[in-house]
Amino acid sequence: MLGALIGDIAGSPYEWSNCKSKDFPLLEPRCRMTDDSVMTAAVASAVLMGDLENLDAFRQNVITEMRRLGNRFPGLGYGPRFERWLKAEDPQPYHSLGNGSAMRVSPVAWAAESLSQCLSLAKASAEVTHDHPDGIAGACCVAGAVYLARTGADKEAIRDHVTRYYPLNFTLDEIREAYQFDVSCAGSVPQAMEAFLEAADFEDAIRGAVSIGGDSDTIACMAGAVAAAFYGIPRDIREAALPFLEGEVRNIFDRFIQVY
Repeated sequence: MLGALIGDIAGSPYEWSNCKSKDFPLLEPRCRMTDDSVMTAAVASAVLMGDLENLDAFRQNVITEMRRLGNRFPGLGYGPRFERWLKAEDPQPYHSLGNGSAMRVSPVAWAAESLSQCLSLAKASAEVTHDHPDGIAGACCVAGAVYLARTGADKEAIRDHVTRYYPLNFTLDEIREAYQFDVSCAGSVPQAMEAFLEAADFEDAIRGAVSIGGDSDTIACMAGAVAAAFYGIPRDIREAALPFLEGEVRNIFDRFIQVY
């Protein structure tokens, strides 16, 4: 979970002012948590409510916690349709194929006891808003990669999992110059996974994700989620990032790491 939060925080200054290089301050005063961190915390809170075998109950808990935290932390970069969903009297999925489903999903991979359960929980967490097949695919891709990373799979196995959802027929160097802002799962999840796969360590994954530009905080969030499960997080980066977590987001993180 923390890897996703750190990726979001580190990428936050560059979402609208892209940095096409790995050479940037990793955590600096301009950094902040965005909607990616808040929604990751919401899914983590839903996971902590338990009863994960009951997917209907889990979906309702995801809805409840996303709406609770989204309204507690307004104005952090939510998309317009998601903002309407947060305020709706009867919130319904809106067939989104955006990367919101994938950036928030990593906590389910730490709670799941099998890859199959991980993918079921990922699908359930996505479809309360992102019920388009592409929105579900993005969530399943990221969650499965985190699950495999945390259970000891090598990069070849993780790449094989990712390519069941998306082709990985590029390198970061090949796309960096021309890559542009794309908030779809299909246009950002494979780029985030490639950033992890090319990385030498956790920090390198974050730097690679930010370096291609585009939706920098979300791409780094997704790459960081997998990289943290695979490499772990260096203590100095962990300690520098934690002060950026505010209020209930920090409380949920503290509770989550006690359990998982």
